[in-house]
Amino acid sequence: MITPWDAQPGTLAALNRVWTAAAPALLLIAYLLLGLAAYGIRGLARGRFRDEEMDTRGLGGLTTARARHFFAWLMRPMWRGLAAAEVPPNAITTLSVGLAIGAGVALAAGRFSLGGWLYVCAGALDFLDGRVARETGRASSGGAALDSVLDRYCESAVLVGLCWYYRTNWVLFPCLLALTGSLFVPYVRARGEALGATMKDVGFMQRPERILVLGLSVALSPIFEALYAPLEVRPVHYLAIVGVGLVAVTSHITAIQRLVHLVHSLGDGESTDHRPLPRSIIVSVLATALDFSVVRLLLRQWGLSAPLATALGCVAGGVLAFLLSRSWVFEADAGPRARQAGRFLFVSGTSAGLNAGGVALLLLLPSMNNQVAWVVTRAVVFLTWNYPLLRDHVFSSALRGESISDASAGPVSLAHAGGRDAPQS
Repeated sequence: MITPWDAQPGTLAALNRVWTAAAPALLLIAYLLLGLAAYGIRGLARGRFRDEEMDTRGLGGLTTARARHFFAWLMRPMWRGLAAAEVPPNAITTLSVGLAIGAGVALAAGRFSLGGWLYVCAGALDFLDGRVARETGRASSGGAALDSVLDRYCESAVLVGLCWYYRTNWVLFPCLLALTGSLFVPYVRARGEALGATMKDVGFMQRPERILVLGLSVALSPIFEALYAPLEVRPVHYLAIVGVGLVAVTSHITAIQRLVHLVHSLGDGESTDHRPLPRSIIVSVLATALDFSVVRLLLRQWGLSAPLATALGCVAGGVLAFLLSRSWVFEADAGPRARQAGRFLFVSGTSAGLNAGGVALLLLLPSMNNQVAWVVTRAVVFLTWNYPLLRDHVFSSALRGESISDASAGPVSLAHAGGRDAPQS
């Protein structure tokens, strides 16, 4: 008789899945607890330990300064041991890549505990290689470049393995988002530093945090699957999905944080005041609600045709959006109304075309819901096209200033002309 704890063909038994995931976690917890006790005793005897390199990293990331100093102290015996053994730092770097590739293969094969712990080990080696290089005086620009490039291969290998495992599942989409986000975060930093901007520790989901979130969620996921779905030959791994989703969302947020910081540091010649954004979102929602309400009223109560009702609804929503944007969102009452209205019509027309095209593209995807496609497209078009143009083109401060200067120039020039042409008394 086969029980849930027996192995299925090509899989581990549920009990083995639990232990392969839990045993490394228990060892890690024991090491952390013993290290924390020793760290506390050391602090009482000799004062708080401070790592100079951690002090230079700023306050970014999810980890606190104390946690970083504790981690450096905990790892110090390892890098000093490797340095004493004269292990080349580049060998540690390449070994971390090998472990990450192995993690990706294990994940693609469905061995999540093995893949997750291999990835955590690869992340630890990535921390050690730089410390060993500096400890032994072998730090170089070439080694730093090699480490930076191979880090991207490490993350890509793991996420590609997850993409392969979820290749027939909707989870493939967040896996791809996590993959692109993990590449964009370091790229924005590298680009910013190349342009002379200070990018150190900008953003909260940096590489150490991504390794911990993704590695631990993947490594511990088989425990929950073995308990709640022991007979599944190909488990969904919900905890791993949560970790992938967190990395997917937060990595892109971090990339945007770094991009905004970079643009503000270098200056792009346009407005960087995003305070009107919440008000603009409110106005957009109100205008859309009025649009729908007018269409519904004209169709049901007045019996107008759908095209005519839709056109009138768009006009009503557009007028409301223009008036509120002009007077409340951007406070541009002093600007030239006719020019603002013309530019607003241009933005509204192009936005309508982009929204229609975006919805049509998303509906090409299988099982895509029409409402979801509409909401996603509206949000993307608003943030990437509509709002920037309203802020920097339709209701820009330069346009308002131009109107004010034109209005004030009239009386001044007349007075000046009168003073010049009037007869001397």
